[in-house]
Amino acid sequence: MWQALLWGVLTSGSLMLGAVAALRFKISHNVIGFVMAFGVGALISSVCFELVGEAFAESRDILPVAAGLLLGALAFFTGDLLIDRMGGENRKNMRGAHKDKDVGLPILLGTVLDGIPESIVIGMTVVAGGGVSAAMIVAVFLSNIPEGLTSTTGLLASGWKKRSIVGLWAAIVVTSALSAAVGYLVFANTSGVTKAFILSFAGGAILTMLADTMIPEAYRDSGKLTGLIVVLGFFLAFYITTIG
Repeated sequence: MWQALLWGVLTSGSLMLGAVAALRFKISHNVIGFVMAFGVGALISSVCFELVGEAFAESRDILPVAAGLLLGALAFFTGDLLIDRMGGENRKNMRGAHKDKDVGLPILLGTVLDGIPESIVIGMTVVAGGGVSAAMIVAVFLSNIPEGLTSTTGLLASGWKKRSIVGLWAAIVVTSALSAAVGYLVFANTSGVTKAFILSFAGGAILTMLADTMIPEAYRDSGKLTGLIVVLGFFLAFYITTIG
């Protein structure tokens, strides 16, 4: 469990890395869009090969895979819709879209919603292979950096103090690390069909998150290059998976 917890801290820690970068430097929209697009591609690859592919290998049955994907997508969609209505719809927008000082809670909830499926999977892969998935680590780490950057920029624009912003991200890192530990504990004592469902559930949630939040923001900041960079990210994660 401790290994899963530590890997959870590492991957979610890139949120803090992005936040510190936003507090100390002025980073262009294009750079953020490029990093986000690369992370999108890496996550798509990881969902395909590390989650859905592994889910089917665990169960050899398409039904738990299909059910997990559908319910995971619906769970993220519902949670994201509620958070949008609370004011968190622009949590990945660094263009100063956050006008309300009470936007901290929606950003907190939104980031946790985005990160929990990823963190749980980190814990799961520790159990499944005796070690963590390198492709998933790279994908989650890269995708979290622009999230920390964009959300921090929005919080600064809404009037948040730097100390409060750092405290917010610290709470998110702790929550994500605990989610990785939960993933480890749950995955260690489940059947093949249940494992397949959980992996697919996480995959459905992550894919919906990418389509609803990360891809639109990546395209907004990096434009037509988004597609090319997504493919590069996809290939890197695929390469890591195949040589691992």
